[in-house]
Amino acid sequence: MEQFLAFGIVGLSTAAIYAIIGSGLVLTYTTTGVFNFAHGATGMVSAFVYWQCVIGWGWPVPVALVVVLGGFAPLFGLAVGRALAPTQGLGDAEKLVMTIALLSGLIVLARWVWDPNVSRSLPKFFAASPALRLGPVGITWHQVLTMAVAVAVAVALRILLYRTRIGAEMRATVDDRALVGLTGADPRRATRVAWILGTELAAIGGILIAPMVTLDAAQLSLLIVSAYTAAIFGRLRSLPMTFLGAVVVGCLESYLTGYLPHNDYLPGLRLAAPALLLFLALLVFPHGRLRGRDRKLSPVPLPSRGGSLAFAAVIVVSGVVLATVLSESDLITYGSLFAFGVIALSFVPLTGFAGQISLCQLSFAGVGAAVCAHAGPDGQWWAVPVAMAVAGVVGAVIAIPALRLSGVYMALATAAFAVVLDRWIFNLPSFELFGVKVVLFDQGSVSLVGPRLFGWRLDSTAELTVFAAVCLALAVLAVVAVRRSRFGRRLIAVRDSEAAYATLGGDPLTARVLVFGLSAALAGLGGALYGMQQRAVTAEQFGFVAGLPIFLIVVLAGVGAVGAGLFTGAVFAGPLNAIPVLWPALANLAQVLPALGGVAVGGGMLRAGVIGTLRADWLATLRDRVVAPVLAVVALALWGARLGGVIDGWILTGGLVVALVAARLWHARRVRPPAVEADVPIEWWGVRREWRAGDEEVLDHAVATAR
Repeated sequence: MEQFLAFGIVGLSTAAIYAIIGSGLVLTYTTTGVFNFAHGATGMVSAFVYWQCVIGWGWPVPVALVVVLGGFAPLFGLAVGRALAPTQGLGDAEKLVMTIALLSGLIVLARWVWDPNVSRSLPKFFAASPALRLGPVGITWHQVLTMAVAVAVAVALRILLYRTRIGAEMRATVDDRALVGLTGADPRRATRVAWILGTELAAIGGILIAPMVTLDAAQLSLLIVSAYTAAIFGRLRSLPMTFLGAVVVGCLESYLTGYLPHNDYLPGLRLAAPALLLFLALLVFPHGRLRGRDRKLSPVPLPSRGGSLAFAAVIVVSGVVLATVLSESDLITYGSLFAFGVIALSFVPLTGFAGQISLCQLSFAGVGAAVCAHAGPDGQWWAVPVAMAVAGVVGAVIAIPALRLSGVYMALATAAFAVVLDRWIFNLPSFELFGVKVVLFDQGSVSLVGPRLFGWRLDSTAELTVFAAVCLALAVLAVVAVRRSRFGRRLIAVRDSEAAYATLGGDPLTARVLVFGLSAALAGLGGALYGMQQRAVTAEQFGFVAGLPIFLIVVLAGVGAVGAGLFTGAVFAGPLNAIPVLWPALANLAQVLPALGGVAVGGGMLRAGVIGTLRADWLATLRDRVVAPVLAVVALALWGARLGGVIDGWILTGGLVVALVAARLWHARRVRPPAVEADVPIEWWGVRREWRAGDEEVLDHAVATAR
């Protein structure tokens, strides 16, 4: 009984912290309509700033608390609110991208400022004071303070929301933001107050929990999973139910710590318990209709057959070029762009076509890599399709219980699944499931070898790079075939309106299960290819946090475009790897770039995506019957010079860049008419208009229309 009470006290004190953080999450969502995935990261940054003040600079604790809670947290909340302000009136997808970008960016920023290789810890409050006694159980003053703060927060929020004018404005803003403005109230002020209070509560929770864990940016940020669970208990609306959910989560974690048997299989269950409980809560509790559903959806591009075949050929040629000009070590680093491209391509049918948001694609890639390693230890060719099949089945199995989820709730469910794999399943030793021995990473790493095709063993890194390029090209053609098929049109109809699709006799649930399985299979293929090129991979390489930059780059590229796969792979394996090598001082800045790109997309600055912009700018140049052949000849000449040892890789890269720019300028000059000095009638490619001196702004549009 004494042990039961002791673990109960620990659970309640932890629950108090989750309640504080979760109440801030609910407060910002109900007022602004933004579900802030970066809520835990704001608390993490506040905890690091508090450590810097107390330990780094030696300030007294009261002074540090005043500075952090009275100055830094409110200003930080205003900054977060200002960063997310462009999402007002946008759909859930844009809001989600913005908050995920902030989460990823804040984690990288914290690791940039505070070296993660240096161990940091904070002392508990009143650590020198003797513990209180509750019968046979001792209670530390830190635990007492934590529970007292939680009670004070609950009372203060109740008074604020129901007994003050600003609270009434905040509750009214939830229902109708425009109507609140007509009554003379200021909805922007209510939004600012909500962001300040939400960040303040996250900071309080971060400071209170920091002495109980190691100060690690990713770990502290992912503690928000427990607060997510508490908020889902309250259905993102009810603060009392949020506090109750926090008690359930906190006590569950504590009792699992105390009573789980000590073996190789169950310790990870305690770490994954909040994510498991979040997944179950999403399935069990009813969810109201999400506010702010985006009805102004971007059209999904329809690739042509000829253009798709040409693009696939370009991918294969790119693989051959890289395999012949890069060294073995460079191929291991940069040749992985095709494997990452396949993983990124898995987002296109799922998110781009069907509108389903998934944050666990890299986890599916980890499943594919592990299955391929154990199914083909001697290079059996069928290990790759088996890895795809297993990953696809896992994706479909995850989709079945989550069929009624969408938007933010689906993103939370897939994030929970990724955390469960990351913290528990990937770290399990071998075990039996229905009489079948199951092995993933077996508490370490797995080694992969290249497949044996038609008696030819693909063993060298160059061969595996070309093989990965061919697989990416085939995957692109498969996704194009899906887009052009009846199934692809059904997926787009599901994205546009599930209700309308079902009314017309469609089955949106079956479509969602199939597309989840397809995307998971593609991700599994990418994971297998990546493992082959790297020779050995670990579970940490497929973690939840590691997958966030891939998601952000795909969205930056344009999640509905099949070219998003190659673009993401090129960016992820190219500049993000090259910048730290060439300019080590900018290594952390390179890791922030995906987050900045996500902010740009979520803020509406790149709504069409990079692929759409590049297509509009470069398609005419690449179709020019004079410029395109010359560009191809120059590229082949540079490649031949590199193979002959005449030039090195840097000159080859620089020459290709110069050739592309020159081709663009040449094409622009070819389609631009000679300058005129007076208003004259001019016919240019079939477009007749009165041409006025200096009037060139409509020329490109006229030429495109004439074509």
